[in-house]
Amino acid sequence: MSQPLADRIRPETINDVVGQEHLLGEGKILRKIILGGEVPNMIFYGPSGTGKTTVANIIAKRTGKTFYRLNATTASVSDIKDIAATLDSFMTADGVLLYLDEIQHFNKKQQQSLLEFMENGKITLIASTTENPYFYVYDAVLSRSTVFEFLPIQEKDIEKALKRAAKMLSESDYKGYDVSVCEEAYTHIAFTSGGDVRKALNVLNLCFLAATPSGKRIEITEDIVVQATQKKVLRYDKDGDSHYDVLSAFQKSIRGSDPDAAIYYLAKILSAGDMPSACRRILVIASEDIGLAYPQAAAIANACVDSAMRLGMPEARIPLAEAVIMLATAPKSNSGIMAIDKAMGDIAKRDTGTVPPHLQDSHYGGAEKLGHGTEYKYPHSYPNHYIKQQYLPDKIKNAKYYEYGDNKAEKAAKEYWDKIKESLK
Repeated sequence: MSQPLADRIRPETINDVVGQEHLLGEGKILRKIILGGEVPNMIFYGPSGTGKTTVANIIAKRTGKTFYRLNATTASVSDIKDIAATLDSFMTADGVLLYLDEIQHFNKKQQQSLLEFMENGKITLIASTTENPYFYVYDAVLSRSTVFEFLPIQEKDIEKALKRAAKMLSESDYKGYDVSVCEEAYTHIAFTSGGDVRKALNVLNLCFLAATPSGKRIEITEDIVVQATQKKVLRYDKDGDSHYDVLSAFQKSIRGSDPDAAIYYLAKILSAGDMPSACRRILVIASEDIGLAYPQAAAIANACVDSAMRLGMPEARIPLAEAVIMLATAPKSNSGIMAIDKAMGDIAKRDTGTVPPHLQDSHYGGAEKLGHGTEYKYPHSYPNHYIKQQYLPDKIKNAKYYEYGDNKAEKAAKEYWDKIKESLK
């Protein structure tokens, strides 16, 4: 039985691992740990095909420890006991590194069986899970481990892995054929793999098997890839006009309070595999178009996006849909963006002056002699926590940037402050 392509090209050094720059980039913590050679107990958390097993293999080779690998879906306590029986032998003189895949499938008793050996340092545990470890890993194991979150691999990094695999296949004289892959094929595989390198490599391998040779040449085209992925090519070029047209329609539909159109465009974006763009646009819409009319919208949208990023597709579609419907049906206000843009426009176009002396920092010796902060009136010392004083620089002291929006929340705020300010006249 031939070895899977993903295993055949599995990186053997940190520099060959694609993605996970937040963990393995220059100066990042996991890279320092690996290069340092002193490895703590760790839990790798993240979606499938993001490099968890690969990094564990690299760690095992660098430490010189005896490497054991178990999968919690099939392993039992007796397997752990068998590994423990090898401890303190010539074979495990440098200790044991146990890689436990899918630890969430171990029950509490099975996880507890690891504690004694983790405690005395004879077994270094690297566990991996696709589920949130704070929900599925026993507290005692969790408290003795450092959790590292692996993120879905970006398309540009998946393309690097695909090209490395194609190069290897070509150089290995695949079935006696000269193998080539067009750029569009790489792009399509990366685009439809959902951040999963293993999935992308499996598709590439399937394409090799399905391609029709022409003489001594095998060419992998985009058409073959479309057949292999079972996904049509959506008119959604991530670097072209169509991409921005869809995102533009998405935001305008929410701004126009049309939940049906907004959900349609969200579905189009997600079907094209571009969840990051949807998440980013949802976050900006919450502040740009809903804003102060419903201030909680930003927090709710952020919670939905955070949930989606943790879940990954296809489940991510649910909190994102809820966020979109909430934003589309919420009251609207653009007073925030109008105010900040107007203020930034003034700063860019003219000299706006300096901070008034009574607002300047007074927490240093000599400030009083300079007149800094001496005439400042502390609002909390006055009724309703308000006292009229100048806050803008002299040159723009009468500038007006914020205009209350025509919605319930901002009308209530305006009414409140009008009443207080009127009482001081």
